Amino acid sequence: MQLSSAGHRSHQTSPNDRVSTDVICSLILYKIDYCNVALHGAPTDNIQKLQRFQNSEARIVLQASRQFHAKLLLHQLQCLLVQHRIIYKLAVQTYKVWSMSTPVYLHIRIRSQTLRSSAIPLLVQPFTRTDFSSHDFRFSAPYVWNSLPNSSDQRLCLF
Repeated sequence: MQLSSAGHRSHQTSPNDRVSTDVICSLILYKIDYCNVALHGAPTDNIQKLQRFQNSEARIVLQASRQFHAKLLLHQLQCLLVQHRIIYKLAVQTYKVWSMSTPVYLHIRIRSQTLRSSAIPLLVQPFTRTDFSSHDFRFSAPYVWNSLPNSSDQRLCLF
């Protein structure tokens, strides 16, 4: 696989370690981010495989041994854990769909409501009969959006 070759290449071609680290991290995140919104609600073992991949890449980039805790390495690289990144990307996608009404095919799938007790708009969570259907954007977007902090200022500054 390309894991070790990417790590070795960065030290041969670039005298600036920070630039090479940023490039490699961008390539890794690009691979992990590809359609990761669709992974919301996926089985834990699938998410753990991606997390192990991200952990091994962090060790290669930082030339760390397996004894180093991966969370510290990811923090040093300013990367989110895979599960948190999936939630973040879904929240960003929901915000874009809700605020800009684009793409239309996703905008028609979510509805908002404002409660009398709060000025903060919440998204309506439709009823789902099966666990599989809860992975659809129409169900997962309101779940993630409504779980964000309640203050509208906090909610919008996340993006």
